[in-house]
Amino acid sequence: MIASNTLVHEVGAAGECGKTPVTTAAASLSPCLGAAGNAMAKVPPMCCTKVTALMNTSPKCLCAVLLSPLAKKAGIKPGIAITIPKRCNIKNRPVGKKCGRYTLP
Repeated sequence: MIASNTLVHEVGAAGECGKTPVTTAAASLSPCLGAAGNAMAKVPPMCCTKVTALMNTSPKCLCAVLLSPLAKKAGIKPGIAITIPKRCNIKNRPVGKKCGRYTLP
């Protein structure tokens, strides 16, 4: 039952990321791991580059990745991770957009 719920979540999330599976999109954001678990951590430039690219190509994918079971397993805290676009000073971020129960600052 748990495995089937995870599969349904991942299949649904993959649609948010276009043809890219959510696991692949999540792996591309690996430079963000430290910043996604610690609000005081400096966000690495490579993380900002990856988040900017993801937001430009598929903005809904960022939420799908942050709320995925894989992100939880990696120790990502969605409430902190959702602040990365602001911490990267991304100009065209969707301020106020809901991402699950979180809102992009």
